[in-house]
Amino acid sequence: MPRRPGARARIEPAKLPTVWLTRDRPPEVLADKLRSGRWERTAHGIYTATGVPEELPFEARQRRALANIAGTHRRLTGAHWFSHASAAMVWGIPVLSVPTTTHVLAPSRAGNTRTASLSSHTGRLEDADLTEVAGVPVTTLARTVADCLATLSPASGLVIADGALHRGLAMADLEAAVHARTARNGSARARAVLEIADDGSESPGESVTRFVLLRDGLPVPSTQIEVTTRLGTFWSDLGWEEWMLLMEYDGRLKYMSQGDLISEKRRHDALVETGRRVLRVTGDDVRGLTRRVVPFLPASVQRSIRPRRLLRG
Repeated sequence: MPRRPGARARIEPAKLPTVWLTRDRPPEVLADKLRSGRWERTAHGIYTATGVPEELPFEARQRRALANIAGTHRRLTGAHWFSHASAAMVWGIPVLSVPTTTHVLAPSRAGNTRTASLSSHTGRLEDADLTEVAGVPVTTLARTVADCLATLSPASGLVIADGALHRGLAMADLEAAVHARTARNGSARARAVLEIADDGSESPGESVTRFVLLRDGLPVPSTQIEVTTRLGTFWSDLGWEEWMLLMEYDGRLKYMSQGDLISEKRRHDALVETGRRVLRVTGDDVRGLTRRVVPFLPASVQRSIRPRRLLRG
């Protein structure tokens, strides 16, 4: 299927914040920085500059999580690689929720101090699964996504898988990484989510929208549907072309000006004028999304809907 020109994103690793450890400054200096609000503590013994006033809550959580990664890397003395959702963040892959702990993979716990903010994973490591990104050791992108698919909720795993595929991870590489986990905890769920991963999803919101529909048993929608209108060619986020039904995910930051609103209204009208029905979705709509969509599907399809068991939970 053709993709919207320029739609493919690229890997842009995160820029890790500058951090200071307790050992870097005298106690009175640390106290002054914290008291003045110039620094904040992100984990025990790890400090970073306080965020800017316009920083959104999700952005603040991401910044603190990345600061913990940078600080943890400096603190650990044994061999280690950041993994799971922590590695996904280093790779610059969108996450549905910021991990509350820093995930580290190591051959053993020797030299790696346990803390409440650290999730340690041990086991056999293959050189082919290890690399370095943004100046810190991490699992490869395929291994990172496979670990996330096996350990996160299906929706969270799909957001990461879609994001990585959209940024150029080859499906064959991801399939190999997932199947290498056969017989390990979460392997069945990882394979189930892998089956619905799609490189056409351009945002976490689009991935979650598609996930809810598939979890509830609806037919697999296409992504990036090309539609020719009187205003030119547009690509709808997802939908079912055979039933002339399109879905558009609207993020909170999508319309930054009155001009954006007017342009989107003209685009919407042009899509509808082609005879298609267009359902708009926001984050607040996801919970009851399936009930909105089902009436637009043929009766025979409605009767065949069966929830996908492995995608629940």
